[in-house]
Amino acid sequence: MQTVNHLPALREAVDTLRMRGAVALVPTMGALHEGHLTLVREARARAASLVVSIFVNPAQFGPNEDLDAYPRQLAEDSQLLKAEGVDLLWAPPVEEVYPQGFATTVSVSGVSEGLCGASRPGHFDGVATVVLKLFNQVRPDLAVFGEKDWQQLAVIRRMARDLDLTRPAAEAIHGIATVREADGLALSSRNRYLSADDRARAAALPRAMREAVARIEGGDQVSAALLALHRALIDGGFASVDYAELADAESLEPIEALGATPARLLVAARIGGTRLIDNMPVAGRQSVD
Repeated sequence: MQTVNHLPALREAVDTLRMRGAVALVPTMGALHEGHLTLVREARARAASLVVSIFVNPAQFGPNEDLDAYPRQLAEDSQLLKAEGVDLLWAPPVEEVYPQGFATTVSVSGVSEGLCGASRPGHFDGVATVVLKLFNQVRPDLAVFGEKDWQQLAVIRRMARDLDLTRPAAEAIHGIATVREADGLALSSRNRYLSADDRARAAALPRAMREAVARIEGGDQVSAALLALHRALIDGGFASVDYAELADAESLEPIEALGATPARLLVAARIGGTRLIDNMPVAGRQSVD
């Protein structure tokens, strides 16, 4: 596996890889776990060559968030990626991505404005900006992201459509189902912040979400199911719930009653000092002819 830290070397390396066929990109912020490695394996199966990026993006962290504390373990991550057969690791320093005088921000309206966009102002501008830069730097034929951050995936796909990207095109941005622990908790680099007690209580999140999905698909009122979910989280040891919403799976517009189109249940909640997010699909009602 080749590791590069500067843009000229990246472009030369990717040009060489492209001679073998399609190039896939898996963008990450490092602190890799089995969820990331699942994305790597999916991308490996879809392309001749695979590039993984590791970059802790300061533009997507708010002033009181965990930028400084976010886990960084480049040496360990590099070994994991090498074992998975990754061809190229792109690990730029901050000044390579945001050089002196950098003054451009990408903002995606609509899908970025509710949910995490409401509670983390500016977060998705930072995400869209860095992902567009990664796409322009690597120019992959396809890219692979996890569905754990469903809103992020929606923002990136909308950006690709609106800006007519071709490497990758919106249709070549693939979402991979969330990888979970045995008790259902979604894998996340931030799970390592949890104390042993908080980690045990955190299982209330996927459990309450599954119950809410079952109630909604079973015909219960959406508002009642969401209220029960909120109560289950607080009773289960969560300190607060940032949001618990049923939304259209593509537009992320809130849904008050389940219809025929696919929906998504999205939740963000805090336990101890850690903010956890998760989402689950909700099947639309079958129409009757």
